[in-house]
Amino acid sequence: AHDCRIGDHVIMANNASLGGHVVIEDHAILGGMVAVHQFVRIGRHAMIGGASAVDADIIPYGSVSGDRAHLLGLNLVGLKRRGFANEEIHALQKAYRMLFGPEGTLQERLDDVEETYAANGLVSDVIGFARADSHRPICQPRNNRGG
Repeated sequence: AHDCRIGDHVIMANNASLGGHVVIEDHAILGGMVAVHQFVRIGRHAMIGGASAVDADIIPYGSVSGDRAHLLGLNLVGLKRRGFANEEIHALQKAYRMLFGPEGTLQERLDDVEETYAANGLVSDVIGFARADSHRPICQPRNNRGG
């Protein structure tokens, strides 16, 4: 589509399609027949399962799937394959649980995660991505009750 920005080492399988103004950061993977709505941002090292319809921003290191894609968790296999340190991955997992937990608003949870994990580069990537201006909301887990 028009005016898309695609980072380095992005994999787009057969028939993956993008709407206008989509941004895909480095090392993201889009499965076959993925459809991405206009103005969506896809964070670095994110993984989108095949035949997913993506209409919300995907956090860096996130894994999503579904006819209306929802966040399944983190792309742990991809993180390990790319050689990220176990300590960083474990901290990211803890931050993910805090960020998408049931307590408080998303903004409050972002503040808590940022305060707790400020020194972790992976977590900082997620926080920066979530705080950036966007036309779309952040993709949430299906069972998320937070705001």
